[in-house]
Amino acid sequence: MHRRPSKQQVEREILSEKIKAVFHEHKGRYGAVRITKVLHNTGIMTNTKRVGKLMHLMGLYAKGSRYKYKHYNRKGASLSRPNLINQIFKATAPNKVWLGDMTYIPTKEGTLYLAVNIDVFSRKIVGWSMSSRMQDKLVRDCFLQACGKEQPQPGLIVHTDQGSQYTSSRYQSTLRQVGAQSSMSRKGNPYDNAMMESFYKTLKRELINDAHFETRAEATQEIFKYIETYYNTKRMHSGLDYKL
Repeated sequence: MHRRPSKQQVEREILSEKIKAVFHEHKGRYGAVRITKVLHNTGIMTNTKRVGKLMHLMGLYAKGSRYKYKHYNRKGASLSRPNLINQIFKATAPNKVWLGDMTYIPTKEGTLYLAVNIDVFSRKIVGWSMSSRMQDKLVRDCFLQACGKEQPQPGLIVHTDQGSQYTSSRYQSTLRQVGAQSSMSRKGNPYDNAMMESFYKTLKRELINDAHFETRAEATQEIFKYIETYYNTKRMHSGLDYKL
């Protein structure tokens, strides 16, 4: 005769299934903290310690970082602009402060370069562009895409590093045409654009590290899906107290 499972066992099994569902919905990108927040949002009261223990028992581990985040080597800047944000990554409303940066994505076909603009207030990716060439057109296309979607008012601050793509006369002219102000990090100081650096670390941890892209087109498609159907719409952000 089989013993009926206790109430605690039943509750643990139900909670384990809920945890597993959230874990797989986010493709292994959420750890115990974010999964606990999701459960709270659906009315399931538990704590991070218990979620972490059950994840361990089920062999569920969030994707971890495998290597230190690296940029490509940038060419020397032809000009510099003052740092208008001074590591204060806060804004009173959307489209007041954007951050911009580039990184590279390895594929078997060759390198793919990605440029992104992030809105400091919402933490959303407002503009992105990809190309096989690391030219100022890449960052201009990214910025213009963001402007087309967001329609920012004059006075927008756009903070970047001093890479030659951002200091180019064509990029700077594009900013002026929409009334945006250029702000730049100090040379060799990644903390001046820490929120942007954090996004790229997240992208590489949650998508790139486990991917082995055959072509640039494949990488472009997967990055598009990650940004538009996950990062901007589903992923909780710690800087927003784990809110969407």
